[in-house]
Amino acid sequence: MNEKAELWRSLKFLFFSVSAGIIEIAAFALLNETLGWPYWPCYLIALVLSVLWNFTLNRRYTFRSANNVPVAMAKVFLFYLIFTPASTLLGNWLAEGLGWNEYLVTGINMVLNFVLEFLYDRFFVFGDSLDTNSLAKKEAAQKTKKKTAG
Repeated sequence: MNEKAELWRSLKFLFFSVSAGIIEIAAFALLNETLGWPYWPCYLIALVLSVLWNFTLNRRYTFRSANNVPVAMAKVFLFYLIFTPASTLLGNWLAEGLGWNEYLVTGINMVLNFVLEFLYDRFFVFGDSLDTNSLAKKEAAQKTKKKTAG
């Protein structure tokens, strides 16, 4: 495993996750502040929006995977089949039951999501198809071309 490549992959995942986090917190705030709904529907809608964004960008640019999109999405769906109810129930209990600040609870869920999803995506969803899409192949061809020219 190339440590430099894995560090770069981790940083890209962080960058895209931050952008997804901005989408999630903005959607959550919009729903929470304007509609007056309970915690859980606001969180759930915001989470779905951020997951779609994050999956799309990370599949193409971070993991550079050419694997079957429906299969990869099904694997991510399995992750969220467990993570979503657990984080929704935990978040609702903390926010509604214990009176914790909704934004603090959402932030905690976002950090948990970031760490767990990176590991899951890296080793299960895209593990066998890392660096197989056209972007990765083009970069590999350019590196090979530079080596043979130099």
